Amino acid sequence: MSGARLGLGLARKRLEDARFLTGTGRYTDDVAPAGQAAAVVVRSPHAHARIRAIDVAAALPSPGVLGVFTAADLDADGIGDIPCKFQVKNRDGTRMPTPPRPVLARDRVRFVGEPVAFVVAETLDQARDAAERVEVDYDPLPAVTAMDDALAPGAPAIHEGVAGNLLFDWEMGSGPDVAAAFARAARIVSLDLINNRLAPVTLEPRGVIAFEEDGRLTVTTGSQGSHTLREWLAEDVLHIPPEQLRVISPDVGGGFGMRLFLYPEHALIPWAARRLGRPVRWIGERSESFLTDCHGRDHQSRAELALDGDGRFLALRVSTLANVGAALSQYGAFIPTHAGTGMLPGVYAIPALYARVRGVLTNTAPVDAYRGAGRPEAAYLIERLVDRAARAMGLSPDEIRRRNFIPPEAMPHRTAGGKTYDSGDFARVLDAALLRSDWAGFPVRRAEAVSRGKLRGIGLATYIETSGGSDGETAEIRVGTEGKVTVLIGTQSTGQGHETAYAQMAAEGLGIPIERVEVHQGDTDRVATGGGTGASRSLPVGGAALAMAVDALIAQGGAAREGASAKATFTPTASTYPNGCHVSEVEVDPETGAVALIAHTIVDDVGVTVNPLLLEGQIVGGAVQAIGQALFEEVVYDRESGQLPTGSLIDYALPRAADVPVFRFSTLNTPCRTNPLGIKGAGEAGTIGAAPAVINALLDALSPLGVDRIDMPATPLRVWQSIQEAAGQEAAGRPT
Repeated sequence: MSGARLGLGLARKRLEDARFLTGTGRYTDDVAPAGQAAAVVVRSPHAHARIRAIDVAAALPSPGVLGVFTAADLDADGIGDIPCKFQVKNRDGTRMPTPPRPVLARDRVRFVGEPVAFVVAETLDQARDAAERVEVDYDPLPAVTAMDDALAPGAPAIHEGVAGNLLFDWEMGSGPDVAAAFARAARIVSLDLINNRLAPVTLEPRGVIAFEEDGRLTVTTGSQGSHTLREWLAEDVLHIPPEQLRVISPDVGGGFGMRLFLYPEHALIPWAARRLGRPVRWIGERSESFLTDCHGRDHQSRAELALDGDGRFLALRVSTLANVGAALSQYGAFIPTHAGTGMLPGVYAIPALYARVRGVLTNTAPVDAYRGAGRPEAAYLIERLVDRAARAMGLSPDEIRRRNFIPPEAMPHRTAGGKTYDSGDFARVLDAALLRSDWAGFPVRRAEAVSRGKLRGIGLATYIETSGGSDGETAEIRVGTEGKVTVLIGTQSTGQGHETAYAQMAAEGLGIPIERVEVHQGDTDRVATGGGTGASRSLPVGGAALAMAVDALIAQGGAAREGASAKATFTPTASTYPNGCHVSEVEVDPETGAVALIAHTIVDDVGVTVNPLLLEGQIVGGAVQAIGQALFEEVVYDRESGQLPTGSLIDYALPRAADVPVFRFSTLNTPCRTNPLGIKGAGEAGTIGAAPAVINALLDALSPLGVDRIDMPATPLRVWQSIQEAAGQEAAGRPT
């Protein structure tokens, strides 16, 4: 079906915004089954400790208490551990170990906030009061929160069976080929960098509500995929047939990867509801979110680039330490390895790649996918390294990129990371971004800033990511009374605007008003199957399935005929590769280190666009998150105690509206050759390109002072310290 017939490219306003803006959205906290009880989780105040004993005697007789539970109760009922869904193969061919992660801690706690006991009472206040009466006898143990400390000889062991806290030692690429390229290189450029740990601060905290009826459990929870959650929860933890479990995800206030995963509360609430014979509710507090929601990023890397005498790239070598936390989330080992490492070559023709990633256990919260899931880490590394190479070779940032871009005539191109790019014109996108940002006019703006005592810098980053190449998706269309059409699909909106995009495609394809289309997601009883939302797959995969279902319905003749229906499944045979260029301009106050983001330009190639308004919202939202990482956000654990000083919105800095400029956003699309609609995906793209552009701009601003390195987040203190250190080094080298 043609894009025009599906309404692709139409700029429709979001249909779902009316209920969100009027307060009539329905989130997990809005669900209130009759007779519901309230739950509170007792959490460890220690980063590492043995549990000598748990005494619930004082809590049980507290007013309103219905039950106080520990790991012994769960074990007696055969409740399983939180599953790990991906094991990395080590360099020596062995499989990494998978240390157990119990729903409630058994004999040890390994990070602050780990669940230890669980209280259910008639009211939330009663549950809180009783939780304070649960007495846990802890024997504190030494904790390690930094990867270097965890790997040091004699470090406290976090899990038995994991020697030296090294969970895995994985590699990709050809070491001998890279070594040979480095041996003949005219120049080798290296860079040490940190990809800081982030907290996924969603608008809506996690919550779970469950009840049992007619032998079936119904669980309501915000997720990025109700079907996957049902499978894991039923089969791995509750040990019941999936058909005995219904999972509903209503409106969801933000996902960012964090809501893909199975958490202890997902098991505790339905187990307690079945045991107590009544509905049970748990809504997490913001402090619990900071402590227990899966964090993102947290890498330390050493990157080396070999170049010939003309500034062309010969080989890339990378060594990374990846913090996985104290326990394995479902894909904690996948994200720093397979998810992102293959994208390290970026948009460049780099003949040889070798990457080594070591996963490190620490006494911190689990780390898993955060918006972009490995690809922002890869883009940040290569784009920072390319800028350093440009300075070393005496080339401009744009010139060194032009010399090394994969040309469009080379498509499809298989990279040294094992990815096959089907399309892209990277030089054309770069040219458009430079023009829109007035790159050529920057020297005038820099001079004006200097006249005011400010430092001005400009930086760019090109990027490419992989998306939409996961499992298939099924879409179903049903025609009801009065010509109303229902779309059933197994992806899950967490704020992206799925209802608008899918309704737009169905309405235009069937030739009916969009008001007659309803889109339903997130209910395993109503939608038969679903792969959920992740890796920017909803429109490339779900949209393609919907287009096929529209075609099938039309082929029946009489698409608006009451009772007509059609179902179609699309399974991608290859990933899609969105790409683009960001240009950032910053101004620095050298007296305070304060960084102001003056302008940010984005030109993206995301293939065919479904709805330009939705696209811009996704790209800009992702860019703001990346700017947050670059300048503001960082999860910090106390190195001695393992406590979390950044455990609230007072102490964890998020970017506000005043911290970001009005974005210049546009697209310059080349249709994807591996997707039937030409769509490449865009949900994570903004997060991938913005951070390296901001830091490259900042280093350009600081370069006159001799600052050539800074890590994220580039807070005013960190910037000021870098300026002082550079000044000290200059003074030390000045003759007396």
